[in-house]
Amino acid sequence: MTPYDHARPGAVPNTVPFFTLAFAITWGMQVPALAARNGLLPGPTEAYLPFAMLGVLGPMIAATWLVARSGGRRAVSGLFSGMRLWRASPLQWAMALAIPGTLLSGALVLSRAIGYSGPVVLLPEPERLVAGAVIAVAEEIAWRGYALPRLQARYGAFAASGMLGALWTVWHIPMFMGLGVPLTVLPWMFLFFIGGSLLFTWLFNRSGGSLMLVTVAHYAANLNNSHAALPDNVVPLIYHSLIYAALGLGIALCDRYTFPELRKRRHRTNGWRQQTSVS
Repeated sequence: MTPYDHARPGAVPNTVPFFTLAFAITWGMQVPALAARNGLLPGPTEAYLPFAMLGVLGPMIAATWLVARSGGRRAVSGLFSGMRLWRASPLQWAMALAIPGTLLSGALVLSRAIGYSGPVVLLPEPERLVAGAVIAVAEEIAWRGYALPRLQARYGAFAASGMLGALWTVWHIPMFMGLGVPLTVLPWMFLFFIGGSLLFTWLFNRSGGSLMLVTVAHYAANLNNSHAALPDNVVPLIYHSLIYAALGLGIALCDRYTFPELRKRRHRTNGWRQQTSVS
């Protein structure tokens, strides 16, 4: 069974139940910690943190339950089968593992010339390495494994990536608030996640549905992560967001195989211009 069998284009289900359930589980487990911190619920915030951490599993739980309900064990096997696919081109592996993080560090090094004095490599704390791997697996099974094939079957790869990136951003809001990240940086977060979503769509589609590849890309983003500098230093986030946006949009405009709807749109525009010039 292939990773796409649980989302056949001829029978693509509505993704609203998935996103509703994913948000309900995650926010339902994370918002109480925020409420306790602000005195709206009794007890110390720490008492709610285990539930908040488990909330990151919400999208995977939602995807697994919906697939199991509609297709049983075989469909669930298809949902997870992309984790066994690892074959990809050297460029794809480089893009997943190194290029965005290297560009971020390079931009921060160059910024030293205009007064930037912060770190140029933003490594996670050692105890977060294992947690980061679990989070990457859980999120990618849901976002790319479940949601992306269904969204792009309806809307095309480009629009699906944009919608998924926007929802991915909003899903993170309780986590941002819990870490003290001001919501004034939310526009940069949208740029970061939408650009990353375009890049991850390219990796996923070009590799034939490899969840392993996009999970590695997700994990690598956390190994040199601009979010680690927040809330005190927003400069790395700005650079990181611009890098992902440039990579994602650049690939979308250049790769006619993964994003064919953009090619069709350019053809329609060129045809309209020719008709206008003739008339």
